[in-house]
Formats: sequence, structure tokens, C-alpha cells
Amino acid sequence: MREQVWQRSRSPKQQGALRRAVPAAAALAVGVMTLGALAPPAASAAPRPDTVQQGLNSLVRSDGLPAALASAQDGEGRTRTYTAGVGDLATGSKVPRDGQVRIGSNTKAFTAVVVLQLVGEGKIGLDTSVDTYLPGVVRGEGIDGRRITVRHLLQQTSGLPNYSNYLGDPRYFEPRELLDIALQHKAEFEPGKKWAYSNTNYVLAGLIVEKVTRHPLAQEMERRVIKRVGLRHTYFPARRDTTIRGPHPHGYYRDAPDAPLQDITEIDPSWGWAAGALVSTNSDLNRFYSELLAGNLLPKDQLAQMRADTRPAEDTFGPGARYGLGLVSKPLPCGEGLYWGHGGSFPGYETRGGATDDGRAANVAVTMQLDDEAGRARVDKIVDAALCR
Repeated sequence: MREQVWQRSRSPKQQGALRRAVPAAAALAVGVMTLGALAPPAASAAPRPDTVQQGLNSLVRSDGLPAALASAQDGEGRTRTYTAGVGDLATGSKVPRDGQVRIGSNTKAFTAVVVLQLVGEGKIGLDTSVDTYLPGVVRGEGIDGRRITVRHLLQQTSGLPNYSNYLGDPRYFEPRELLDIALQHKAEFEPGKKWAYSNTNYVLAGLIVEKVTRHPLAQEMERRVIKRVGLRHTYFPARRDTTIRGPHPHGYYRDAPDAPLQDITEIDPSWGWAAGALVSTNSDLNRFYSELLAGNLLPKDQLAQMRADTRPAEDTFGPGARYGLGLVSKPLPCGEGLYWGHGGSFPGYETRGGATDDGRAANVAVTMQLDDEAGRARVDKIVDAALCR
């Protein structure tokens, strides 16, 4: 996985794992897709709304995606939502405006915020070893938790192997099981020497949160982030909960270019855990990233650390992307600086977007996981159109 839970460029082993992860659902015949009506704005229109809507329409018509949703917010906090496509191919129902989706690795930004809040409280040290909090737990071939710091985890510079490359049949996973899967494989590099995306880093970060707070990660995330900034449609799925609670478009998967789409909406998200289990909406993601950049979730020093010492991440996140501590910066093509977010992917869904320092925000979700660079680039262009003045 790169910025999502499953790898963008999958090996045959990964492809097999994902196929096994698809629930036994009947293949759906894909009919003619109709465009959802443009939802009325909550206030005045966001920047370049026609371009955003046209982009979503193109994703459905030309790229064959079942549905696409977006939410754009201007610098004054005025928002507009958009939909295109069909929410459920079996019934032909409309795409719910600002519907809930699985947000994949956007979860990492939430986990990083919780860790950095604990850093600010003096309960976790960024440059303290993982072994300090989980003594003797992180050991393997070339792997030693005494040499890996919390910063290495959040920054994706630990060298730990990515457990999601080796998952088997779908089932409920405990977080320690995910770690154990990773530790069966050798380290990719020495801590701090390189940058490489690994979900294992954030599972470990979540385990440290639980050890330090003596509370479940979901509880800490709810209290410290979700409720704190009023994310009314965001939640960490309960144990063995395979459903999406609120109005949502169905998510789909196809295992070959010409294969029929399969409904993969209901799936156990436990294998994503601190790295990718959250459910949210585009508008809630806009609020989260805006509140984060505005300093309403982290003290000034911790927010600065989150954005400092970024590492090049273009192979994973696209041109100009850099990875900080659970936060990704990308340049805007209109020359208006950077936007910050993360993006994420989970079987059935992909979300991309972020926010700027002056309060603009945009997120786009589609109801298929995107496996090609060109498809992801087209979604990124819609984000760019919404964020550029």
C-alpha cells in the first residue's frame, strides 16, 4: 500500500490477497450510469464549481467509475457538494450527497494527531525508541525496536516491512496480529536512512497510544479529534462491524479490466486499523484538515513538527508530494502554494484532497479503488480545480 491500505502497484501475491479479501458477492451487470444532480450549495458557490462538476462527470462517463462525490470549501468556510453517477448499481439509486465512504489512509493523519497531542502533553517522545513503550515487541531480521523512534513511525522512515503486502483470507485481525505478520519479514532498510510507505508504522503508533493512555485507540481518537472539532459523520468502526452506518454510495471492485464489478461495500476493516479503518465524508475531511492547519487540534510546536522535515514522496503521492508526520504536502498548479492532506484508498473507495493555510479545502471520493497513475491524476486535477482560486 502506499497512500492507501492496499498497494497501488501490486505484486501477484498482493493481487491474490486482495482477491481473497473480496466478499463472496454476485457480480453485478453494469448498466448505463446517469449523472447525479448537482447538490444545492450550503452557501455561495465554491471556486470554479463547473470545473469540479465536469471533472466528476468525466470520471463516471469516461473512466467508468460507478460514482464520484466532492465537497469544496472556500476561505470563508462556504461549501458546496457535488455528485455524479449511481449510488447503487443494483437498484440505480442516487448518490447520497456528501455520503459516507471508507477513507483508508486518511486515518493515518488522525492517528498522527493523537500521537502528537500526547507528545505535547509530555506522554510520548518523538525521538524516543519504540522499545521504550513496547519493550521487546519489535524484533525481527534487521528489526530492532530500540533503534526505531516514534518519529520514524510517523514519518515512514522506519524500514519496517508493510504487513498489508502479506495478508491472507479476509477475517477479523487484532492489531498485534498485523504487527506479527510484518515481523516475519526482514527490514527494508536501516531506520532513518530512507523513506518507504508502510502501514506497519501506524499500527505500531496506534499500539503506543493504547499503551500510554490505557484506552482503546478508537476511544482516544473519538475524544481527541472527532468530537473535538465536530466531525459528525466520522467514526472508527466497532469490532467486527462490516457495514457503513450512514447514507453512503456502494463501493465496487473488479479484479481484471474487463471483469464485472462486484459490490465490496461490506468488508471487515480491522486489517486497516490505525492505518486505514475510518469512515467519513468529504465535508468532514475538509473540516478535519482545515481545523488541523488552523491550530485547533495541535499545539503550535507539534503542528510545526508535523509539517517540518518532509521527505520526497512523489512515487506514492504524485508530482511534488512530500511526507511529514502523517501529513502530505502537494503544490497547487495555479501557483498558490501548497495544500496539506493525506489521501487514502480502501477496497471500494478512494479519497483524495486536503486544505490550504488560508482555509480552502476540497476532497473527492470515488467508489472504486484506483490502481493506475492516470486515474489518480485525474482525481487530483479535480482537487486542484476546487482549491485554485
